[in-house]
Amino acid sequence: MTEPAATTVSSKEPIKASELDPKFKYQLLKMHGSEKILKCFQCGTCTSDCPVARYSDSYRPRTLIHMAQLGLKDRVLKSDTLWLCAACFTCTDRCPQDVEVASVIRVFRNLAVENGCIPQVFKDQTASLLESGYAYKIPELRIKKRESQGLPPLPKGNAENVKKTLKGVKFISNAQKQAGGQPTNAQQ
Repeated sequence: MTEPAATTVSSKEPIKASELDPKFKYQLLKMHGSEKILKCFQCGTCTSDCPVARYSDSYRPRTLIHMAQLGLKDRVLKSDTLWLCAACFTCTDRCPQDVEVASVIRVFRNLAVENGCIPQVFKDQTASLLESGYAYKIPELRIKKRESQGLPPLPKGNAENVKKTLKGVKFISNAQKQAGGQPTNAQQ
């Protein structure tokens, strides 16, 4: 299976009629967290108050919502900027229309995963978590450095407990499928 290409949210690329999914915004209205998406009138408060947008030239919550309202489903779900949201809820707290922007972004992410649009970093973290119990592989050099400085050894990760905890989480099985692995019995 080939991995969908990530894109950067850009208003510079012309919109093609074939990209439009006029039902997308209505599908979003039925999903918990994005029920109020059509209330957004593009004031920009979410983007202007966003701590991530302050340091990113590409992350704009307002642009993602606007693209969804227009029916640009694939552009939204394949956007690499979608994954930059820190879920701090500043956008939600400040929205004058009470749009739960952070929840809408979460809905977008969940849909992206269901459609196989998972960034490689999350696939790698998933594999590491299921293999070692840690989100990141701890380099052997770091372990040796701890020993040389007289620090206690790091606790062993418990991958089996992680697998039990994550049983039934769709993201795990989707990430494993895309990475070429099969879900373990704990995820099925």
